This record gives sequence, structure tokens and C-alpha cells, in this order.
Amino acid sequence: MHSGFIAVIDLGTSRIKGVVGRKNEHNVISILASGSIDAGNSVRRGMVYNIEQVGANVHKLVMMLENSLGRKIAKVYVSLAGQSLHTLEFHEMKQLSTGMVTEEVVSQLRKAAEKFQPEMVRNYRVADVEYYIDDKPERSPVGVTGSQIEAGYELIVGRPNLLSNIEKSIAAKTDLEIVDFIVGPTASAEISLSEEEKELGCVFVDFGSGTTSLSVYKGGILRRMVVIPFGGKNLTKDISALNFTENDAEQLKIKFGRAMENQDAPLFTSPFASKPDIDLTELNKVIGMRLDEITANIREQIILSGYEGQLGAGMIITGGASQLKNLDLYLTQKMKMPVRKALAKKTFINNAPELISDPSFTQALGMLIFAEEDCELVLADTSEEQDEDRRSPSSGWFSTKKKKPKNDKKEKKPKAEKQEGGIFSKIEDVFGEFFSEEDDE
Repeated sequence: MHSGFIAVIDLGTSRIKGVVGRKNEHNVISILASGSIDAGNSVRRGMVYNIEQVGANVHKLVMMLENSLGRKIAKVYVSLAGQSLHTLEFHEMKQLSTGMVTEEVVSQLRKAAEKFQPEMVRNYRVADVEYYIDDKPERSPVGVTGSQIEAGYELIVGRPNLLSNIEKSIAAKTDLEIVDFIVGPTASAEISLSEEEKELGCVFVDFGSGTTSLSVYKGGILRRMVVIPFGGKNLTKDISALNFTENDAEQLKIKFGRAMENQDAPLFTSPFASKPDIDLTELNKVIGMRLDEITANIREQIILSGYEGQLGAGMIITGGASQLKNLDLYLTQKMKMPVRKALAKKTFINNAPELISDPSFTQALGMLIFAEEDCELVLADTSEEQDEDRRSPSSGWFSTKKKKPKNDKKEKKPKAEKQEGGIFSKIEDVFGEFFSEEDDE
């Protein structure tokens, strides 16, 4: 592991990002290479839309990373996203025949959570757990005496066919093996939040280009995660309606857009030749209307979590679209809670300050925490036996791989993915139209 490296690909709606790093014995990561490439229109709301284009972009990005490394990449970890992802509660109870909780009991409870298949959605990952022994909460149950134990799990579920397009796109244009899928919002939270913030309670919001993911933590545990189908791209499209091309609208948003209006300088000479002058008041009014809609959704999700008024650490924001000027001030005023901008914590990464300070890379950097397997192509390693030795199962809590090796192999095969999707892939998501994967362009 120390001589090799780990490689992650984050399939963002706006840009596809790649990061290669190496972990030391203390699990501190050194970044060896990074890059990003315009996704075009190939990823929509976190979902692979154009299989060929995504495959070509990933191939191009991997070549860029390899040139920077001077070494070859054989395998990658890939982000799992999409607006259908959300948490689902699952409870399992067991009588304690020996009068004490053993490792085996805890393992049996977890296996039941991993095997649980809810209707119309697929169980992608066990995200968090809370234990109760004889109805009393217990964080470290092993060794505690009692007559029964209950485990309350937060599962991350989503459309059954979420993985198939990713697998097809990587297989179409690259020779890469997908080691595992890592749930994007949980990767961002892992590298951004402190234990104290999770304990006190906070709402963690990752503002992406196509989606905004929201996670509520309380008592050290993820309580709710949901993906809202609005992001920075919606602001750009709204600005385009003022008679600008999408490219110009994006530049205007970055240069002059504000979440809260400035009263002075309402008119600004356009920096683009032969374009109309910009009415900044109008520009920011358009931005404000869309932000009000996104904020209303965030507020509704906090209410649905049942932890409204209990989030002592307030709101923590990250993601590329969180760079909109004054967004933290706007949210502080609208949500009536403290808001801080989050970046990847330096305790996890010991170099690459330019990546740490870029919130659009927070998710990709967070994925490195859960990536364990050596991703370097070792040309001399040809025998199957050696190859098997190199395949250690991922220990990332928020990856999608099951623990049993036979399931690992099953999940990597696109064919198995198709079977598992089955008829469910044709059924509308339980959230109905609001969480429909259909793009509304």
C-alpha cells in the first residue's frame, strides 16, 4: 500500500474530478496528482446521462493523472450520487441468550441491515447505527450486560439502477476496474465535520452544480440525508433568461452574483463585447428567487428530520456552488442559525493547500478517506494468485461493497447490476415527481 496509491473519480454535474493520493501508517493522505475536466452535459443531477461521453472524459482525466504521476492507474473508486439517494431507518432486535452483547451479536445485527431490501429502492450502504440495550442508548455495546439489544440503522438507499450507467461508461472507454462506489455526501461530511459538530447537531449542506445534498447529524450520528434536485446550474440557467448565453451567465454569476444584494452600483458595464449592460439588481433578484426556493427545501428537510431547533453547531456548507458571494450571510439570516463554510480538514491531508481551499474538491478528497485498495497498475503482477492477494476488501464505511468476497465480485459485474435492478428500475422513485430523475431542460 505504501509504495502504491489510491485513486478516486468524482462524477460531478459540472466537472469530473480525479485525485490520486497515498496514505501513511497514521492514515494521513499525501496528494500525488489531481485534475478536473468539464463534464459537458454528460452528467445530470449527479447521474450519468451520456455513457459514451462520461467514459471518454474519465479516460482523458485518467491519462492526465497518469502523466502527472508518471505511473499507470489500474483501478479507481467512483462517487455514487443522484437525486434519488436518501436515508431510510431500519431497526433490528435480538434477545441476549448469554446476558451479554458479543462481537458476534453486533455482526449479526449489521448483516441483517446489509441484507434488508426495501421496496422500489436498493440498499446501497449502512451509513450509521445507534444501539439500545434494554431500551437504554449505548454507544459501545460489546461487553455490556442486558436481556435484549436493538440496533437502529440509517441505510443509504436509492434507485436500483444507479450503478449500471457508471459501470457501462467506465467499461465503454477505459480498461479501469471499479474497486468500489463511495457515497458522495457522506464522503464530504467525513472530511469536513468535526466530532463536536456531529455531537451538538448540525445540518451539513453540499451545494453542487446539479444537486444540493443535505445531511442532518445529532448525537454523533447521521439522522437524515437527502438530495435536493437544485444546484448552481439552476442559478446559471435563471441568469440565462436575462438574454445571456449559458457560458456568459456562468461568468456573470461568478463575478457579480451575490446571495444578498448590494444597494449601490445597480448598473455595471458588461465585460463581454456587444452584450447588454448588466442590471446588478435584476441579476441578484433572479439569484435570490432561486436561492429562496432551495432554502425552503432545506428548511423543510430539517423539519422532516425531527431535529429542528436542536442543531447546536448550526449549518456547515461546502461544494462548488457554495462559493457564491455572501451565501453564508444569506443563509444565516434566512435559517436563523450560525453558518460556516467548510473545507477538507488539514488533519486528513498533509499537502495540496490549493485543493483543500477549493470547496468543489471536498467530496473527492473525502472519498480518499474510504479508499483503501492499491490502485496502481503493476505490470509484473500477472498471476491470478498475486492478483487476488492485491484485492483486499474496502473498509470504507460509506462505500457500497458488501463484506463477503462473493458479493464483491457480483457487484462489480454490470450483468449482476442489471439483474438486481430488474423491474424496479422502471418503477418511479418513492418521492414521486419531486425526485424524478428526468431532466427538466
